[in-house]
Parts: sequence; C-alpha cells; structure tokens
Amino acid sequence: MGDEGAYAVRDEKNENVLYLFVDKDDALRYVGMLDADEFPPMAVTEVEDRQVIATCEQSNCKYSIITPDDLVIPPLQKPDDPVPKDSVEKPPEHG
Repeated sequence: MGDEGAYAVRDEKNENVLYLFVDKDDALRYVGMLDADEFPPMAVTEVEDRQVIATCEQSNCKYSIITPDDLVIPPLQKPDDPVPKDSVEKPPEHG
C-alpha cells in the first residue's frame, strides 16, 4: 500500500517529529482531531516502542513520547497546504 507511513509534525526548527503515544486512547483521540480537520484518513498502529525508538535514533529521526499527562493538538496547517511565506521583511540590499 503506497499510502502507508508514519505521521509526523514539524517543530519550531521546521524538523519532522514522530509522535509515539503511550496510551492508545490518546492516539485515537488525536487521529479523531486530525479527521475533524480534514486530514487524510489515518489509523492507529501498535508498535514495539524500543524498536521504533532504535530505528528513529539510527536514522537520525526526531521523536516525542506522548504520555497521558501530555496535551497535543494537531497543527493548524494541513499537509496539502503550501508552505507559508516568511512574514519577516527582507532588509534592503547593500552595495
């Protein structure tokens, strides 16, 4: 299936971060919020945490372990949206 993969969010450094939910209900709730925001359909998959973390570390991929005490909200920007232009004004060029 060509559409399979892992969902990641972009952090403040514009790097992808894979969310690893400890609690399945929290993961299902997050997917429900994504569905409500018209993201492509997603499914929650149980994975072996040590294996995924080792894979992330070997491939230099960032990850975040989401515990039941954490509150995560989906990003405002949908995956199909164009990358927003920087709102910072360009300084004048110097000769």
